[in-house]
Amino acid sequence: MTPVLAIMGSIGWPEMLLILVLVLLFFGPRRLPEIAEAMGKSIRKFKSATQEASREVRRELDDAGNTRPTETPRDSGGEKPQGPAQP
Repeated sequence: MTPVLAIMGSIGWPEMLLILVLVLLFFGPRRLPEIAEAMGKSIRKFKSATQEASREVRRELDDAGNTRPTETPRDSGGEKPQGPAQP
């Protein structure tokens, strides 16, 4: 948790009610449904984008798991060099 959020703690019902009252006073009763609708659309868009990203990652992982690793080229024959020749 970041230091700023650690100081604030969690938000409970009294805090949520206070925020709602402040928003109602600031924007007024006519604008409140518009704001709530815009927030709902934003949350839906975020949720669908997150789900799409999750599906894309799963698809890529599945594709990577289903492909066979390429074979390493084998030595063309003969013995492997042993190192420097000794006198």
